[in-house]
Amino acid sequence: MKKIQSVLIYGYGVMGRGVARTFAANGFDTTVRSARAASLTDLPAGVKAVSELPARAADLVIELVPEDVPTKQKVFAEIEAAWRGQDYLIGTGTSGLDLVELARTLEAPEKFLGVHYFMPADTAPVVEVMGGPASSHESVDSVADALRRSGKETVVLYRPIVGFLVNRLQHAILNEAYYLIENGVADAAAIDHAARRLLAPRMCLNGLIQQKDISGLKIHAEAQASIVPELFHSGVPNPMLQSMVARGETGLGAGRGFYDWAGCDVDAVRRQASAQLSALLEFIDRGLPAALPGTSPRPRDPREPS
Repeated sequence: MKKIQSVLIYGYGVMGRGVARTFAANGFDTTVRSARAASLTDLPAGVKAVSELPARAADLVIELVPEDVPTKQKVFAEIEAAWRGQDYLIGTGTSGLDLVELARTLEAPEKFLGVHYFMPADTAPVVEVMGGPASSHESVDSVADALRRSGKETVVLYRPIVGFLVNRLQHAILNEAYYLIENGVADAAAIDHAARRLLAPRMCLNGLIQQKDISGLKIHAEAQASIVPELFHSGVPNPMLQSMVARGETGLGAGRGFYDWAGCDVDAVRRQASAQLSALLEFIDRGLPAALPGTSPRPRDPREPS
């Protein structure tokens, strides 16, 4: 397995800055490629900026440009033209685009995979690594190893699927939440209260699946048989959400989304959210008692007979 030592971040927005900081802080040779390289004044310590790709390839380039297939494919073409014949990997920072579609124009699709950070990139502990349509398990493992050495925990997926793992779970929940809001069953505050006070604490302790094992699968299966047929299954994006965005009601930055943010300090809200996440993660890591002997289960494949 190749050990990644040098990383180039292609794109320097909020996400790019956070990703660059995590690599540089953990000893990686870290470069940012940005058209604004000459004017950047907020580079993290140990990070250098360039306006053109260097002649020598980085071991790993992480693309963090806008979520648009042609824009990303243009970046991939630039990388392949500059580093033809060299040994490197390309990690696309998409959160929802299809890696199979993104890879269609690549000369060397075996170099291509997905690297999904969460906001804020320097604080959120988990990064998803997903194989592309032609990448090897070894390449995925190599990137996952680099991310762990940069201070991150990894969720590793060897086959490409739209949305990775976390966003698929998240959007399944959110799709139902939007349906409940749209139909006047509950408002955003009620849904968020339930998530904060019940779903989140239980998931912090036992995750999503293990909690059901602990509670008992018989009653869970009975509840699923009753509830799942009644869930909202449309197969299309929620029209209420799409209309809100079309009207410019895009959340905190616009002053209005599901909540009224008028008069709020946008940067202060985001700093507070980041600080609160850091404090919560520190508490979880340090504040929970050690597991008792005989309480740590091993995962199994339930498709296989006992």
